[in-house]
Formats: sequence, structure tokens, C-alpha cells
Amino acid sequence: MNDTMNDAPVEQADDTYASPPVQRAARLLRHIGEGDAVTNISRTARELGINRTTLLRLLHTLHTERFIEPRPEGTGWRIGVGLIGLAAQAFFSEDLVQTSVPVLTELAEKLGLSAHLGVLDGTEIVYLVRRVPNHAFASNIRVGSRLPAHAANMGRIILANLPPARVDRLYSGSTLKPVTAHTAVTLAKLHAQLEMDRARGLAWSDGNYEAGISSVAAAVFDVTGAPVAALNVSGHSDDFAGPARRAEIEAAVRSATAQISRRLGWLGSEPDSRGPAAAGHGA
Repeated sequence: MNDTMNDAPVEQADDTYASPPVQRAARLLRHIGEGDAVTNISRTARELGINRTTLLRLLHTLHTERFIEPRPEGTGWRIGVGLIGLAAQAFFSEDLVQTSVPVLTELAEKLGLSAHLGVLDGTEIVYLVRRVPNHAFASNIRVGSRLPAHAANMGRIILANLPPARVDRLYSGSTLKPVTAHTAVTLAKLHAQLEMDRARGLAWSDGNYEAGISSVAAAVFDVTGAPVAALNVSGHSDDFAGPARRAEIEAAVRSATAQISRRLGWLGSEPDSRGPAAAGHGA
């Protein structure tokens, strides 16, 4: 593909006031958010229907505005903190975060554990809310932090509630990198893990992401029944010890996610948490 390729949008908008440069930038951001790190300029330019020079200019501009940032591996791009911050502000003005903050605050104090809310962005989980108890130990993860969804339990529980075919598309061509020995590193192992999480309705972690730290996550659903977010609570593994304590944590997490989901218009019923708490060793 040469640099004189026509830059016309792939899909012509009906609105005569639409701005083609803005449309191209939006398509590029969406492409990166869906997992294309733009490691092959020619391929991405071809998929977006723009020329290489235009693509390079867009990447430079979006990087300058902090809407994208270099990947930690040193190659390619990912969504940047500037866009995350903008999205977080938008979320905060809407139901999801605004509804979640008081629920997570109460949950953290009730259990004496750190509570978080995250959303799926491509193959990563992005933290939008963090609430910590008045406790000697508290999570130090920051709003805007990203973790690999296949390894972090908030990511896993969202993936578990997506159609398996969508998970396949999401991870097509991706490498599932290990965080610990518990991390699923193949798509088949990930699907097996997600099936267990889906059956439980929870994703448990006992030292699966960080030694000595336990956590449990549950999905938040919107009016359509889609998993739009997840919350988890985390703390020292000693804070999760014993069947009675784990049952207490499980019931509180299920209740919190059901409360947030109902406020978003979800019409499902709160899951029955009277059974024994799962103690899974998935990553």
C-alpha cells in the first residue's frame, strides 16, 4: 500500500457535517482498544482504509494528547491515561461509577477489605474505583491501573459472562502471558477457567496474582444483562481464612454487585449464596 492511497472513510456517514479526520482518529482509537497494538503499520493502515503517512500522523497526535501510550513491551501502542481519565470522568457523571462508589465504600468498611470496580478494555481490566477500609493493610492499586484480564479475577469474571466465541475473537493472535504459575497461558486453559468462574458466579484468587493476597470478584450487569463491569475485594490471605469468613465475603460481594446491577436496570435476581464458598486456584 502506498502513501497516495485515498483517505476516504470506509463507511460514509449520512451526516454531511461529520469530520473525516475525527472519524479516522476514532476508528484508530477503537482499533487499538480492541487489541491492535499497531505493530504493523501497513496492515493497520490497510484495515482502517487510510495511508501510512496519515496513520503515522494520527499516532503522533494521539500520543501527544496522551490518548495512546507505548506498550510496556516496547513495541506498539495501547490506550493512554489521557483517554482513560476522560472516560473515567464520563463514567463518574453517569450511573456506573456514581452508583458504585457508595456501595464499594460500604463494602470495604463492612469486610475490612479493599474494594475495586473495573471495566474491560480490550484484553485488559481498567480500574475505575478504589475504596479502602480504615485498616493497616490496604490495596495500593490506583484508578486507571491496567491488569491483564486473563490473569486478574475482575477480568476473568467479565470474560466468563461473555459468549465464548467473543472471547476467542478477543484473544485471537494474542499471547497469554503468565503472571504466576496459576495463570492460564493457552486459550483452552482460559476457557476451562472461565467455565468454572461462570458456574460459581464468582472468580476467586488465592495468591494467584500476588503471593499472600486473596480476592474474589463478581460481575456487574446492565439492563440488557451484559457484563459492563466487575468488582472485587482483596486483602491478606489470612483475612479470607476459614469457611465462615469466605461465606461472609461471598455473600457481601454478591449482594453488592446485585445492588449496583439493579440500579443500572438489571432485572435478574440476586444469586443464592447459601452454598459453600468456592476456594478456586484459577489465576
